[in-house]
Amino acid sequence: MHIRRLWIFGAPGAGVTTLGRALAERLNVPFFDTDDYYWFTDDPLPYRRKRNAQHRLQLLAQDLSGRDGFVVAGALLGWGESLLMHFDAAVYRWLPAEVRLARIRQREAARYGPARIAPGGDLSAVFEKFLHWVEQYDTAPPERQRGRMAEISWIERQTTLPILRSEEDLPLAALTEKIWSQLLQL
Repeated sequence: MHIRRLWIFGAPGAGVTTLGRALAERLNVPFFDTDDYYWFTDDPLPYRRKRNAQHRLQLLAQDLSGRDGFVVAGALLGWGESLLMHFDAAVYRWLPAEVRLARIRQREAARYGPARIAPGGDLSAVFEKFLHWVEQYDTAPPERQRGRMAEISWIERQTTLPILRSEEDLPLAALTEKIWSQLLQL
């Protein structure tokens, strides 16, 4: 297989990170999540402090440097476009908002505990703000780079990077196998 450097991106809650991890395992390459570069992840209350774009770009570029294979999952548009020339292919992942929101609620309750994200919990305000942002992904104007219209527009302008589109709600094993088969055909 000639695909060794892969970027997975798309709608929040659509399984971008989960698919990325599965494909990295399948390719036997390191996995990198852009959230780990975008946010200061060592904060006791997560997702409150963002790194500036140049800093996150520098950190991710350093981690990818010299590697012959890797999978990166998450948003790069708006700050990481200069890295895109290093990828062999990309996968855009999307699912309907109601599916994504249910997945996010389940994931965050498992990650932080239901009490912390419930009204009155220490993560409640951040969680509610995040859900509101997720709800707007499909209807965000094209100038908001982290929205469906902007990402689809970007995909349609691509001429050099092969991009697969995945918009089915499949179990992880079936989804991974389907994407794997499609990557083999590139």
